[in-house]
Amino acid sequence: MGNVVLGPPSTCVEFRKSTVRAVAAGAAYSALVGLGARATVPTPLRRTAYRAFARAVGANLDEAELDLAEYESLGDFFARRLRPGVRTIDPSPNVMIMPCDGVIAARGTAIDGALIQAKGKTYQLDELLANSALAGRLRGGEYATIYLSPRDYHRVHSPASAKLVAYEYLPGSLWPVNPRIADRRERLLSRNERVVIELDAGRLGKLCVVMVGASGVGNIRLAHASNDSVTWRTSGERRRIELDVPIKRGDELGAFRLGSTVVVVFEPGAVSSMADLAVGDAVRFGERLAVGRSGAVLA
Repeated sequence: MGNVVLGPPSTCVEFRKSTVRAVAAGAAYSALVGLGARATVPTPLRRTAYRAFARAVGANLDEAELDLAEYESLGDFFARRLRPGVRTIDPSPNVMIMPCDGVIAARGTAIDGALIQAKGKTYQLDELLANSALAGRLRGGEYATIYLSPRDYHRVHSPASAKLVAYEYLPGSLWPVNPRIADRRERLLSRNERVVIELDAGRLGKLCVVMVGASGVGNIRLAHASNDSVTWRTSGERRRIELDVPIKRGDELGAFRLGSTVVVVFEPGAVSSMADLAVGDAVRFGERLAVGRSGAVLA
């Protein structure tokens, strides 16, 4: 399969008419930021530009895989891989790991299919996944929401060894997803553009890793959609790629070009305990997210 290049940003039809102008403005902003992220930075300026950006947001350049001059664009720099050895995967064979770096934005149990977005605000699993059968299977399971800021490593990995079943692209808006906006806007994560990554982890059953787009995140690169990574850009069209790919715990699933949010949802009973984490705690890829049910080997 070749690269999937889609059209301009879409808007969510459920927004009130009074917000249509704001949605259009957000889409235009995202398009502009996306263009900037893809624009080639002149080689002599790259080290200076990326160091200045890293100082402004607090990114750790010591973890970057390549010399800064080798990242042709800001988007390439954002989606940088880690230098070998800078992350440790939790060695316990029954542990599910953090799929990415970031901050815990919410965690809990999807009681009656409801997930917490922010204090006093919830959204429905059915809306997030847009797949009633899959949502029904995950209803009542444990979940965690991780917010990635511009300082973070932006690649997303599998929490457990599993079969990669499908990538499904769901069109939507590109509102910012930072905690300040999440506190104010209803059902933000289920309205924004996103990719639902469906995994089958054997004894643990199904689990989903949802990569939610945001303002300035005009594309998500998917690691297993073809022999080469595929870039999905905003569109009004829903797309699904069926797969049957065995992956190991910690294998890459995809990458954001700029900061956004990841939601991980497990089947009921798949998790015997979650890591002792509070909302606002910083986390890193490879750390413990949850312990699987008794007898499940996840490494």
